[in-house]
Amino acid sequence: MSKHFLFFTAILLLFSISSQARQSASVSGYVKDSETGETLISANVAVLENNRGSSTNTLGYFTITNVQPGSYTLAASYIGYQLFQKEIILTVGENLRIDIELVPDFVQGEEIIVESQAEKEELKSIGIAQVKTELIKALPAIFEADVFRSIQLLPGVKAASDYSSGLYIRGGSPDQTLILLDRTTVYNPSHFFGFFSTFNPDAIKDVRLYKGGYPAEYGGRLSSVLSIYNKDGNRNKRAGSVTLGMLASRASIEGPIKKGSYMFAFRRSTLEPLLSALRQNNDNIPSRFYFLDFNGKINFDASTNNKFSLAAYTGTDKVTFPFADDAEIKLNYGNQTISGNWTHIFNEKLFSNFVITGSRYFNFPEFEIAGTPFERENNIYDYSLKSDLEYLPSEKHQISTGVWAGIFTLNLQDRFDNQDSFSSRIHSRYGSFYIQDTWRPSDLWKIIGGMRLNYFSDGDYLRLEPRLSVEHRLTEKVRLQAAYGRYNQFFTLISNEAFSGFDVWLTSDDGIRPAYGDQFVLGAKTLPFKNYGLDIELYYRNMNDLFELDPFLPDAAGLLYSDLFRVGNGYAYGFEAMFERQVGRLNGFIGYTFAYTWRKFPGFNYELSDASRAARFYPPKYDRRNDINLVLNYNLSRKWTLTGSWSYATGQAYTQVLGRYALFDDPFSLGSEVGSFTVNEVNAARLPSYQRVDLSFARQGTFFGIGEAELQLQIINVLNRKNVWFQNYDFDENPIKITDVTLLPVLPSISYTVKF
Repeated sequence: MSKHFLFFTAILLLFSISSQARQSASVSGYVKDSETGETLISANVAVLENNRGSSTNTLGYFTITNVQPGSYTLAASYIGYQLFQKEIILTVGENLRIDIELVPDFVQGEEIIVESQAEKEELKSIGIAQVKTELIKALPAIFEADVFRSIQLLPGVKAASDYSSGLYIRGGSPDQTLILLDRTTVYNPSHFFGFFSTFNPDAIKDVRLYKGGYPAEYGGRLSSVLSIYNKDGNRNKRAGSVTLGMLASRASIEGPIKKGSYMFAFRRSTLEPLLSALRQNNDNIPSRFYFLDFNGKINFDASTNNKFSLAAYTGTDKVTFPFADDAEIKLNYGNQTISGNWTHIFNEKLFSNFVITGSRYFNFPEFEIAGTPFERENNIYDYSLKSDLEYLPSEKHQISTGVWAGIFTLNLQDRFDNQDSFSSRIHSRYGSFYIQDTWRPSDLWKIIGGMRLNYFSDGDYLRLEPRLSVEHRLTEKVRLQAAYGRYNQFFTLISNEAFSGFDVWLTSDDGIRPAYGDQFVLGAKTLPFKNYGLDIELYYRNMNDLFELDPFLPDAAGLLYSDLFRVGNGYAYGFEAMFERQVGRLNGFIGYTFAYTWRKFPGFNYELSDASRAARFYPPKYDRRNDINLVLNYNLSRKWTLTGSWSYATGQAYTQVLGRYALFDDPFSLGSEVGSFTVNEVNAARLPSYQRVDLSFARQGTFFGIGEAELQLQIINVLNRKNVWFQNYDFDENPIKITDVTLLPVLPSISYTVKF
C-alpha cells in the first residue's frame, strides 16, 4: 500500500464528480426525531413515484441521486414513528437539501412501511442484527437492564452462564468480537466480574451486531463486530431521567446548546447496603464493592455540511474481598475511551467522516496471603485515526473507502513479595486500508465486493482480506443472500469465563503468527405475512493459528515470548432462524440456533496408544447444539406492559472427573501422600439442559407532575429451574459425592424511573 496510491484514490474521488454532466437531480439530508433532534439510523427514505429510495447511514444521513426532474412525493418511515410525506419539485441539476423530522407514534398500532428499492437494505443484509434500546430496557434483566444480556437472546449468540455477559458468537470466543463505542475499541466491556456489560442503556442510541461475513469497513477480529453509538442529546429541550434499581441506579441529562446538543449519563452500583447486611452473618462477603460509569457527548453543527462531536466514557470497578483470616483480594479495573468526530459533506455524492480515538484499559489486582503480597499492573493504550469516504457516482454504485491507523501499547508487570517477577511492554503500530463497491446492476441484484489490507508491526505482518456478498431479490417478499470473507486477528485474550477481573490481552509477534479464518454464509430474508419477518442463515467458518498461553508450562521464567503459547485450530458451522413481529400490540421474536463448534490444541484428547500424541478436536465449554429464545412484549393497557422471555439450551460441554488416585510411601514424595485426578476426554461430557423463564411488568404514570414515570417489576427464573453451572466433587466421601452447583434461583427485582 503506497502513499501515492492513497493520494491518487482521494483525488480521483474528489474530482471525478465535477467532471460529470449534471442533467439529473438529487435529494439528500438528515432524518431526525422531531422531539429530540436525534438522528435516526437506518430510516427508510423514498421517492414514491419512481420507486427510488435509500436508508440513512450510521450518522443519520441519506442521499437519493440521479432523479429525473419533476414533481414527486418524498416519504420517510421508521418503526415507532408516523409516516412522513412531502411534495417536492426537482429541477435540472438541482441538489435539494432537506432534513426530515419524524414524529414519534405513541399509539402501538400497525407500522406504515415506505416501499422502495433500498428498503431497510442494511438491516436486511446478511449477518446483521439491530437491538433497540427500548427492548433492552423492557426485557427482564438480572437486577439491571443490559445490552449484552439482550444480545445473548439473538440466534447465533450464546451465553456461557447466568453470571457471564460474554458474547460467544457463531463459535467464537469473546475476544473474537470487535466492540466499538462511538467507533472506539473497548477492551473490557464488563462490570461486576462479568455479570453485565459496561454500556449504560440510558446513554445508548443504536446497537448493531454483525454476526458474520461483515464488510470490509471492519477488521481485526475473526468472528463478529458489535458497534454501539451514544446518544447525541436532545436538540430541542432539556430532558433527563433518574432510575433507582436494586443493583445500580442511573441518572442522565441532555439538552440543546447553541448549534448543538449535549448528553451526560451516570450509573453507580447501589449494592453496598445489601452487602453490609450480608456481612453480619458471612465473612466471605466483599468489604468494599462498587462500580461507576460515565458517558458524555457534545455535538456542534458548525455549518450545514460540517458537524463535530466529542464523546467520552469512563468506567471503574473496585472490590476488596477477604476470603480467609489472612488473605485478601483488591481489584481495581476499568475502561476509558474518547473520540472526536468530524462529519463533512462535500456534496450530494460525497460524504466523509473523520475520527480520532483513544482507548485505555487498566487492571491493578492485589493479593495478600499470609502477609505475602502479589501485585499486577496491566495497562492498554490504543490511539488511532480513522477516515471514511462514501461516494455515489450513480444510482448503481456506492463506493466506500477508508484508512484506520494507530498505536497499541500493552504494559504488564507482576510483583511478588515486593520483588519484580515479570515485566513486559508491547508497543505496536497497526494500519488498515479498505475499499468496497456496492453495485446494483438491477432492482433484483445487489453485489458488495471489497478488499481490506491490514498491517501489524510486531512480526511485520501484512494481511489481505477479500470480502464479497451477493443478494438476489427472488420475489417482492423473498431475498436470497450469500457472503464470504477472510479475517485476521492480531490479539488474544487471557480470561476466565466466570471472572473478568484478571483479563490480559496479548498480541502476535515474531514466531506467533496472527490467527486467520474464512467465513461462508448463506441466508434468506422473507416477509411471509404482513408485519412479520422470517430470517434463515447457514454458516461455516474455520479458525487457524489460534494462539493462547500454554496451560501446561510449569514455569514461564526465562522463556522466549513465542514459547509461552500453544497454537491450535478450530471450525464452526450452524443454522439460525428468527421469526419476528416488530409492531402491534403483541410483538416479539423467536429464534433458534443449531450449531457445532470445535477446537484442537496440542496435548488434548490424544489416544493413549498413539505414540505421537496427536491431538483431536473437542468442543469448547460454550458449545451448545441447540438454543431457543422466545421474547414477547404485550401491551396490556395504556399503562401496563408485559414482557417475557423463555430460553432453552442444550447442556454445555465439560470435562468429567472419573476418580482420584493416591500414592502412599512414595520415596520421591518425602513421606507425604501424593494424589491426582483422572479425567475423561476434554469436554466429552454434557451438563443437563438449561431452561429459564423471566417476566417483567411495567407501569407508565407520572411523578407528582414533575414528569413521566415507569415502575418495573421483574421476576427472574419464574419456574425456579435448578440450572447446573458446574459439578463439585467431594473425594472424602466413599463413594465420591457429586454436588451440582446451580445458577440463579428465582429472583424478584424492582426499579423506578422518572423522566423530566
